[in-house]
Amino acid sequence: MRKAIVDTLATVIFFTFVASLTELFVAGMEPGEVLKTRLTMIPLMLFTGRPYGLWRDWFFSTTKPTVSWSKTLIDGLAFLSFQLPVYALVLFFVGADRSEIVLLLVSTAVLMFAVSRPFGLFLDAVRKVSGVT
Repeated sequence: MRKAIVDTLATVIFFTFVASLTELFVAGMEPGEVLKTRLTMIPLMLFTGRPYGLWRDWFFSTTKPTVSWSKTLIDGLAFLSFQLPVYALVLFFVGADRSEIVLLLVSTAVLMFAVSRPFGLFLDAVRKVSGVT
């Protein structure tokens, strides 16, 4: 239970911060819009935080990367293989058509890969500080 709480809180904190900055400074959204978006995303992060932590742990235990570049690659593959299908489902349920979904998944994959290792390091640090391994 403790791991679930730690993984979920790490997910909410990291992605609320990163996504807020992206929405404000890259997309140019108004602060009120960012707040609404982040509040809308919290339930999804609460639902996926721990399952992703388990998925990432499985990826690392299966592949046993030993050097920095291989850890970055494994973090990226774990993140993409978990989060892209979740994002695709969200897009489907909000009414995006197939071409929009494909375009968004391809373009988002680059950003997801870029944040995967920083998030993995943050998750590891939060687990360590919390005494959860």
